[in-house]
Amino acid sequence: MTIPQTPFIVFGYGSLIFKPPPHVISKVSGFLKGYVRRFAQKSHDHRGTPENPGRVVTLIHKEDWDRFSAADAFPDEDVVWGVAYTIDPLYVPTVREYLDHRENDGYTLETLDIYNIESGVEKVIVHNAFCYVGRPDNPSFRTWLVVPQNSLPMMVRTQVGSEPIDALAERIWKSVGPSGRNKVGMHNGCPRALFSVAPSLMAPHDRIIYIGWQRA
Repeated sequence: MTIPQTPFIVFGYGSLIFKPPPHVISKVSGFLKGYVRRFAQKSHDHRGTPENPGRVVTLIHKEDWDRFSAADAFPDEDVVWGVAYTIDPLYVPTVREYLDHRENDGYTLETLDIYNIESGVEKVIVHNAFCYVGRPDNPSFRTWLVVPQNSLPMMVRTQVGSEPIDALAERIWKSVGPSGRNKVGMHNGCPRALFSVAPSLMAPHDRIIYIGWQRA
């Protein structure tokens, strides 16, 4: 067996916080810059079905989000807190396979830097950590609608994007998939997980979603 010479570090910003990957040997809290966390990814395989997809949290480049979500209630957010996990080198291939399957519905593996505040100074604490990011051109980030065009039906591709809070909360409340009820995953992944990482730094969007979910 060939053991990787560099550590495999993966950043979790949603379900990986409350359900970490296997074979973790260390972890550290930190944040990303230039990204937003949003429940903007359709879940066909875990928290919903192909016919009635749920909504799961995804990480999106801020510039991508700005292009089509002008209606976002919190347009200035560009920091995402989470946890960086270092994987035991002996099990990197196994964990990579596990994560690729777990994040297979529209996520792309990227490398990015993780920050934190030390002695009042912002600094990079992990260089080139791996992270599963949702890009706007992935199939689970888009949907097709039939609209009339010159008296003929026409298929138009639209993005999930920034849905109204009430509608998003209702969908999360009602959706069910092979991994269970969408609301359970949201409840674990939003307040509990994020409060455990940065209790005073939970993003306004996440707070509002949780309030809407409670009232749905």
